[in-house]
Order: sequence, then C-alpha cells, then structure tokens
Amino acid sequence: MQLKTLERPASTGIFPFATSLSLEPLIAYWQERVNDSNKGTAALAQAIIEQVQEATWSRGSITDMTALECGCDLVETLMLAVFPPASFQTDISGATPPFARFSFYHSPRFAEVLLNPNHTVKQPLNIDAATMEVYMTRVAYLLILEKVYGVKLPLNSTVIFTVPDYSIGLYRHYGVEFNSLFIEVRVKGEAPKLTPEQIENLGHNLHRLDIWKETLPPELFELHGFNIVHLVDVTDQEILSELKYDLLERDVLQASDRLEQIQEKLRVLFGRPFLQLGIAAYDEKKRAFVDFGRKINHSFLTKQLQNQEVSSGFRQIYARLMLERQPVVLENVETADIPEDLRQQILGIGIRSAILALLPYGDDTVGLLELGSPNVGDLDEFSLEKVTPFIPLFAVAVKRNAEDIQTRVQAIIKEKFTAIHPTMEWRFTDAALNLLEKIEDGNKNAEMEPIVFHEVYPLHGSSDIRGSSTARNEAIQGDLIEHLSLANKVLKKASEFQALPILDELKFYVNKNLRRLRQGIITGDEVNILESIKTEVEPLFEYLGTNTPELRTILTEYWDNIDPDLGILYKRRKAFEQSVTRLNDAVSDYLDEEEEKAQQMFPHYFQRFKTDGVEYNIYVGGALVENKPFDLIFLKNLRLWQLLTMVEITRRTAALKNELPMPLETTQLVLVHSQPLSIRFRQDERQFDVDGTYNIRYEIIKKRIDKATILGTGERLTQPGQLALVYTQAREATEYMEYIDYLQDRNLLEQEVEELELEELQGVKGLLALRVKVKL
Repeated sequence: MQLKTLERPASTGIFPFATSLSLEPLIAYWQERVNDSNKGTAALAQAIIEQVQEATWSRGSITDMTALECGCDLVETLMLAVFPPASFQTDISGATPPFARFSFYHSPRFAEVLLNPNHTVKQPLNIDAATMEVYMTRVAYLLILEKVYGVKLPLNSTVIFTVPDYSIGLYRHYGVEFNSLFIEVRVKGEAPKLTPEQIENLGHNLHRLDIWKETLPPELFELHGFNIVHLVDVTDQEILSELKYDLLERDVLQASDRLEQIQEKLRVLFGRPFLQLGIAAYDEKKRAFVDFGRKINHSFLTKQLQNQEVSSGFRQIYARLMLERQPVVLENVETADIPEDLRQQILGIGIRSAILALLPYGDDTVGLLELGSPNVGDLDEFSLEKVTPFIPLFAVAVKRNAEDIQTRVQAIIKEKFTAIHPTMEWRFTDAALNLLEKIEDGNKNAEMEPIVFHEVYPLHGSSDIRGSSTARNEAIQGDLIEHLSLANKVLKKASEFQALPILDELKFYVNKNLRRLRQGIITGDEVNILESIKTEVEPLFEYLGTNTPELRTILTEYWDNIDPDLGILYKRRKAFEQSVTRLNDAVSDYLDEEEEKAQQMFPHYFQRFKTDGVEYNIYVGGALVENKPFDLIFLKNLRLWQLLTMVEITRRTAALKNELPMPLETTQLVLVHSQPLSIRFRQDERQFDVDGTYNIRYEIIKKRIDKATILGTGERLTQPGQLALVYTQAREATEYMEYIDYLQDRNLLEQEVEELELEELQGVKGLLALRVKVKL
C-alpha cells in the first residue's frame, strides 16, 4: 500500500480527549504470540518482532506521518492481525488514529467508499461533523469505563453512513463499527473513584455527555493506539426500512414529488440510476385502473392506455398475473412473449426491460407495481429477490390511499344524500369524487352534479289493507263510546251521593256526545272529547275518589279500563294497530327476503314503504349498474318474480286473518308499465323521482290507482283474495297473460281471468286491468 504524508483535518472542538497514534498495542499483540502453540503463528510473530526491533520509529507515539511512509512493509506485516489477506480486497476496513477522521492504513474498498484522495474520511450525507464527534466521544467514554473500571455498558445506537457512489451516480448506506481493541487508555494521575450508584447513573444517561464529563473529566485520560473502522453495506435493509416508513404515511401517494423520492430509493436498492417506478391502483368494483385522487396517476403504463377493454394487451397481461399470481419479468421487451400492442406501448415510453407484479392485500388485489429501465437486462429474474420484500409495503400504501379517498367520499355522500341503495352507490361515489376534485382544485363553490339514470324500467306493487280507514274510524268510535259510557256510569252513581251542579252539566255533555257518536264520527271528535275528559271529568273523579268512599268501586272499574301508558280507553284501536302491524310486518319481511334473491337475478333499485299496507317501487336497467350488461330477459324475470311474490303475499295474509286481534284483509295490485323512463335524485327531498314531463304520468297513475273502480259498475278493482294488474297497452296484457297462464299451471291462480276497463281517474284516462283470483 502506498502512503502519503497525512494531516489531521480540523476538529470541531467537541471531541475532548487527548489522543496519539501508536502501533504499540498491535506490537504487544504479536509479542504475546511469539510462543503461540500454532507454530506458523509463532514463527510469523517472531519475524515481526525482529522487524520491529530494527524499526525504532514504530515504538511509542508516532507524530511524524512520514515515518509510516518509509516503514510501509512493516505496517503491512503488522496489520496482518487485523486485515486477513484472503478478504483484503472485499472487506471495507481501515485503521485510523484514535477517533480521528483520516486513515493511515485501509483496504481498497474502504478507500473507494469512504476516503477522499488525501485519505481523510468523507463527510457522510446523513451526519454532520459535530454529531459525528459527539458519537465518537460517547464511544471513547464507554471504552474508558471498560478498560479502566472493568464495567462494560452496551452502545445501543448504530451508526449508519450514507455516502455517494460515483460509479453509478447514486448513494449507499453502510453500518459502521468502531473497533477499539488496539487502543490503550492512559490515566494522568489517579483515576476518579466510581461508586455503584455513579456507574448506574452513567448507564442511564448515555446521551448526557455533561454528566460523563463531570464524573470522568476528559483531561485525565489519553487514548493511545488506533481504531479499526469496519463498514458493512446495509443499503438493502436501510432502503426497505425507509420505504416502510414512507409508504405508511397517509398521503404518500397523493403527490408526485413523494413518489419521486421513493423512486430514488428504489434506484439505490437496485443500483440502477435510470430505474422508473410506476403504481397502478385497481378498483375491483369498477374493474378498472383508477387515479389516486386529484387526478394523480402514478402508472407509466396505464397513462398510455387508450382503453381498458379486456381485449387490450395490458388487460391480457393483468389477467395472466391474476391467474398465475407471479410477477412478469421482461428482461428484453423487444423479444418478450407479450401482446404486440403492449410491447409497442412499453417501447414507446423508452423502457427496454421491466417487471410487473400484483399488489395483493389479503384476498384482494389492489393494484400493480411497475418497474422499468431503458437498458435491456437491467431487470431480470435475479431482480425478483429485491422486489419481493417491498411489494406488501406498496400494497398497504395503495389500500390506505383508497380507504382515505373512500372516507372523504362517504363524508360528501352523507352530507349531500340520504342512505344510498347499494345498486346505485357507484354513481354517487363517482359524483362525490368529481366534487372532491373540484373542491381540491380550488373551486369552493363547486356543486354536486345531477344524478340521473336514463332508460330504466319501473315495477310497482302494493298490498293494501282493505277498509283500513273505515276500520280505524270504527275502532276510534267504539273506544270513545265505551269511554264515555264508563264516565257516564260514574257520574250517575256520584249524583246519588253528591248534589253538585257540575255533575249534571257533565252528564249532559257526556250524553250529548254519546248520541252524536252513535250516528258516526267526524274529524276532531277524538281530540275534543278526550281533551274534555282529561281536563274536566277525570279531575272530578280524583276528588270523588278521595271524598266519597262509596264511589271507589265504580271508579276502580273505570280506571281499570284506561290504558296506563296512554291514559285513554284503547281497546279497539289497539287491536286495529296490532293487526295492521302484524300484516305489514308479514308482508315486509317476506318482501325483503325475496328481494335479496331477486337482486341475484340482476341488481336493481328497490324501495319499500309502510302505511296501512305495504307498497314498493323497483327500477331496473343497465344505467343503474356499473360494468354489467343488461338484457330484457332480466326485466321479464323480475316481472314474473313480482307476480309470484304478490300471489304468496295474498295467501299469507289470508291465512293470517283469523289470528289477528281484529280480522283484516289485504288486496294486491300491480302497475304494469312497459316503457323505460328516467329517474333523478332530488337533492332537496333526498329521494328519487321520475324525470321529465312524459314520465310524470306514471307517477300520477301510481298514486291514484288504489281507488280505481270498474267502468259501469262502480266496484272497486282491488278485492281480497284477488290479484289486480293495471295496464294501458294491449301488448302489456299479452305478456302478463303468459305469466298468468304459467301460474295457473302451477295451481296458484284460478282459471278465470277478468279483462276490465276502469273508470276515469283525475287526469288519467284509458286504464285497463286484469283480475284473477288466487288459490288460497
């Protein structure tokens, strides 16, 4: 090794110990091995000691660096203890004066990696000079504690040097080990005494150099000998660690500059200064590659796609990846076995070798990782070993990015819309994404785009409780009559014991209302009568119960008939409400159960309402569903499904009649509409409605047909035990007659089918109907 006269670089003044370069500890090492049991080692040691005896310059402290120049051979021989010849060309090791930043002996790789031309140590890119000297001071103190006091404390921190590699124009990371085996600690005077408590305190304060300096003043110690500095390439580990932290940050994929930083780290990892990184996010619901928000697309392949059709070369490769679940390596794009359009696409962006790998997240695939290089062979099968460890990191980043966008989209949807039917959710998500992009582009007044679905087919049905209004009024009337009769009974009995004019006045009021109620009930009767009982009659009953013991029995009978929660007589109304609830629940539960099955035929919009009965709307069509072809066969399936469910509802509610507290019957009605229409989300009302003047007629018919009557007879169209279908065009009847014929063959409907004309409804003419009895 050729040596030059060296000068120690200027210190920052932080390292506090006096030091001297000396070969004495190394000479002592060889002296101990003169009588080694290994004869080869002993002979070598003897020869070295003889050389040392002739080279007086090698003893004591070396202050004249030119002495090393003339004694190069001796240095080489002495250093055989530290630098084995077998690994001299590959090890990254160097010898330095105690904690100094220049090397007087080193391996070729050490010089290449860490030394300037004058053999001074390069300043690492990641550590400044002051920080480095603080670290070396800490290491020196631990050495003093071990060699002077026999106490060894671990150094928990590891130093990593990041240094440029000019051969490839990148940087690399090296773990650094300071070996102080050949350093002697000389004490000036007497070493300070250390108690166990002081040693423990020092161990708990490794980073508090002020405490160490106070306990062990640095001027009392001198470091004599040299360090061995050993470097290990930890670039791969460091890059993977940095990638882990980078990719776990929430917004890492939301900005192009962040991805460029990650790309630079991958270039270091692969040692390819021109490596290109791409990430394509895949949306399984859309079955398409999507942006990362704010119209950011990090993929260098999908940016070039003219379409994402299945027939495209890119989609063929993606399908291959999904099938084989192994990365595709294109060592030479020009000769690789890939579709021609994809080959031209990749070559067109200057890439000659590439690796494409899926990004799996659990059982899902969230995207594609793309690595490309302009040089043939830069990426090959051996490169996969470096790819595999960081694929999960990119998968997590893509998944988190998608979840973050989804969270923001859902916030907009909750603000702008009500709960969205799953079939239509994709369209509201797209609209929310578009609004989010406008807002992030600075448009503070951006508004939600219209949500309209064209060319959808409606289906409407209802299961109405026959005579519910009449039954409700009769229940109210009966409860009020019984309530007043009980009150009148108390008032009459009270007159036998109390001569109060108010009793006569109240009896007159009660009897007057009883006479009127027996003729019928009118709007306001319920509220007015109950209000009078609460404010005038029952307060008197409280007085009578306290002051007239003879009335307590009859008053107990009165209060026993009053509902304790509502404070009114609630017998017939309770029976009516319970019956309506049981019927509605039975119909709704069955509809919901069957609707889940119907969604499997073809996804569609379903909306159900409960009143005095149950009604529902269905909309089906290709516009409602993302990436799923629609055919009229699905519409026919739903129409037949609707008839089957209405027949079953008729049978179930009829069977339930005798179990109800108040026997009630239901009627079933279906509105047939063969023409497609448009529906629009009304943001002010937070619901869907038909769109356009022509389509409004459908809504009008839907709201009025429940009261439809047969032309010339005045008979209600809907009847218990029968299924009624309202239509406007003859061809609609033809289609439904085929369904009815099928249901008759299954023994679900009677054979006779009525073809009826309906009386004109307000604003609606020309309605026709089919009516058929259900076999119960």
